[in-house]
Amino acid sequence: MVVKANIAGISSPRDLQRSLVDAQYLADDALATTAYLSLALGKPLLLEGAPGVGKTEAAKALGGVLGREVIRLQCFEGIDAAAALYEWNYPRQMLAIRQAADQGVNLYSEDFLLERPLLAALRNPTRSLLLIDEIDRADQEFEAFLLEFLSDFSISIPETGTIRAIQAPVVVLTSNRTRDLHEALRRRCVYHWIDYPDADLEARIVMARASTVARATADAVVASVGLLRAEPLAKPPGVAETVEWAEAATLLNAQGARWPDAFRRAIGVAIKDQDDLTYLSDRLAAILPGQAA
Repeated sequence: MVVKANIAGISSPRDLQRSLVDAQYLADDALATTAYLSLALGKPLLLEGAPGVGKTEAAKALGGVLGREVIRLQCFEGIDAAAALYEWNYPRQMLAIRQAADQGVNLYSEDFLLERPLLAALRNPTRSLLLIDEIDRADQEFEAFLLEFLSDFSISIPETGTIRAIQAPVVVLTSNRTRDLHEALRRRCVYHWIDYPDADLEARIVMARASTVARATADAVVASVGLLRAEPLAKPPGVAETVEWAEAATLLNAQGARWPDAFRRAIGVAIKDQDDLTYLSDRLAAILPGQAA
């Protein structure tokens, strides 16, 4: 194993943490350390946590810090290798055959190859970050295929040959833990669980992401979101919803809505499920903040 202590000018977890702040992502010490070790050891980074805690945003921020294009493979139920690797453009191949008539045509040239995320990352491993998002939504067969891909970073195309990365690309996987991932995949990665941030960190995230929100408003929204997450909701608000709720309530207040009515009127920014809204209808008075600046 080749260990790189310095990656793109980042020589410690503290350096990475400061760089992520510049990219408007506030990472705690544990996340910064895990991400740095992933880069130093050349291993994929596996981020798990509830929806909305900032896993995808962490990967995007890391790509920005490294100066790399983030190539995103969004997983879904039924995803197969063709959607992740490559496909041949069959309609264009058929058109080329008709146009060529009796002349020969190479149907497996680059002109007919549709590049998908894994192939794109292999071809530009030094300029890209491969984000495999929500791997838990894919089935176990695709997970096994992905494990093989991560072992040697190569793709075999029967018609043209094998494409192998000149070096291992930076890879980040995310999971909402709707199912357990295979132990072999976990062993191949550096692992970190991202939880909802504590109140102070989440308020600082609001202040960093929102341009017009006062600190008192940020604190009030964060406190209310904490109470909402303690309720048995189908879709509790994530960090992005916290930021957006603070911004929306601030906008309504600037247009004349009083506190806490501004929070109440903007509740659809934070809660996005009708059953949850119905459940909370009689409880909002105890959850919503009373005053904000």
